[in-house]
Amino acid sequence: MEQVRGTIDGINGPVVYVTGSKEFGMLQMVHVGREGLIGEVIGVQADSTIVQVYESTTGLTPGEEVVSTGMPMSATLGPGILGNIFDGIERPLRVLEAKSGAFLDRGQNTHAIDSARKWDVTVTAKVGDTVKPGDIIATVPETSLITHRVMVPDGVAGRVETAVPDGQYTVEEPLLSVRADNGTVHTVTMQSKWPIRTMRPVARRMPISRPLVTGQRVIDSLLPIAKGGTAAVPGGFGTGKTMTQHQLAKWCDADIIIYIGCGERGNEMTQVLEDFQKLVDPKSGKPLMDRTVLIANTSNMPVAAREASIYTGITLAEYYRDMGYHVAIMADSTSRWAEALREISGRLEEMPAEEGFPAYLASRLSGFYERAGYVKNRNGSEGSVSIIGAVSPQGGDFSEPVTQNTKRFVRCFWALDKELAYARHYPAINWLTSYSEYMDDLAEWYEENVSPQFLKTRAFIASLLQQESDLSEIVKLIGSDVLHDEQKLVLEVARVIRLGFLQQNAYHKSDTYVPLDKQYQMMEVIEHLYQAVREIVALSIPIGQVKDTGIFDEIIKMKYEVGNDELEKLGGYMERIDSLCAQIKADNRD
Repeated sequence: MEQVRGTIDGINGPVVYVTGSKEFGMLQMVHVGREGLIGEVIGVQADSTIVQVYESTTGLTPGEEVVSTGMPMSATLGPGILGNIFDGIERPLRVLEAKSGAFLDRGQNTHAIDSARKWDVTVTAKVGDTVKPGDIIATVPETSLITHRVMVPDGVAGRVETAVPDGQYTVEEPLLSVRADNGTVHTVTMQSKWPIRTMRPVARRMPISRPLVTGQRVIDSLLPIAKGGTAAVPGGFGTGKTMTQHQLAKWCDADIIIYIGCGERGNEMTQVLEDFQKLVDPKSGKPLMDRTVLIANTSNMPVAAREASIYTGITLAEYYRDMGYHVAIMADSTSRWAEALREISGRLEEMPAEEGFPAYLASRLSGFYERAGYVKNRNGSEGSVSIIGAVSPQGGDFSEPVTQNTKRFVRCFWALDKELAYARHYPAINWLTSYSEYMDDLAEWYEENVSPQFLKTRAFIASLLQQESDLSEIVKLIGSDVLHDEQKLVLEVARVIRLGFLQQNAYHKSDTYVPLDKQYQMMEVIEHLYQAVREIVALSIPIGQVKDTGIFDEIIKMKYEVGNDELEKLGGYMERIDSLCAQIKADNRD
């Protein structure tokens, strides 16, 4: 195919205007200027083409050449992605650093995955087999935790004519030759490409019916997210968005984690990169990076690449989903991505909408979150992509456009509260302003896999927290002395719930991750405490007598005292409550 060429006519930041050819196609990838900077066609007019450049345009001059690749902006897919660190357009940062040092040179069009490395390949397709797009034709041990399943790329279908024996091959060496019905012979390698702005096809979307278990009590028990679901984590500066996502990345029961640092501060992203490389996967004891991909696009990197980074991340996620894996994406943060949209839109002189954001902000957000889901793949396997997007509203104002539009497209909203964060209550998720719409979908799973009483006990905990909120308004106005003992009991048990259940210590071995069985039994103990003390209060015995025993503080500490493999100890707390209450009743009868 003949290359389309044009010349630069004007430059406005990352936006470049190209004249000299009318053959450029929308969303084509192009190389800009003498250094071959990577760009993408975002507008085609009668007399010019508009290109957004994914690298710094400093020093670019009118008259330099722009050459089309003839292909859309695409991600390179194949073994070697896991454990890697990419920039927003899937260039491996370790390789770029080795070439140019800490300050990256422009125009380095490096292969996303190592084309020289040989992989141990087990070819499962045989000569004579009929294959179609999505079929698994070979397996590769990509890391110690994940087996890469090589799939037939789109556009290839037919009968296998030749297949290589098991052995070591690079990603570019042929594994199969496939003859189509029309006689065309296609070569299949481990490497393929996919346009990042196009959703990968599936056989069908499945109903959401199982939770993404995170080990965080406030999430799993009160505000669950489903596998294939979407969640937003909005919060102002210092409320713990990044820390929350780190905990979810480390402990959630997804097979693969894709962490997108989109427009975050450079020193914060450096800490993330260093921390993730040191973390050990708690389930296997192997390095967490063996099932993790990091995409780093810091706030000082070119703004256009920030806009592309979340599409690169979701495309990689869909690729592993198609193999039959469950993938969780941590996007930190979609607000910085929206700011990149706003800057590019401003340079294009588009009509601004609310707070200067482009009018298509909502459709872009929905296009991103709609790529989540639990699906049946074309090869018969099942997989999912769950998206957890952090939102950074300026000044913690949840009424701003990015937060409000995100709420329209996610079914789980974990609102971080600065007052909770300043009180050192983590995760700082406000249980009153947050919500999850997945509980009805997950109810059957919880009843079958945890307890038939789980939903009832959860409803009790949520009800008590709501009652505490209502009573706290009265206390603020006229003090707690006017409350009768039953209301004081509500406040005391709600304090136990807040401090002993919702608050979680990420650095404590028994508290950083809590299995669902333990979460349920902890809620049972708290409900038992409430019912037992309520009986005492009903006998007109002052609640102060119960408080003096220290039982409320004992229950708060059970999260530290009971290990995740010592659930039988929780029954001892119920016996302790019963014996204390019986003693109080006996003392008052005398």
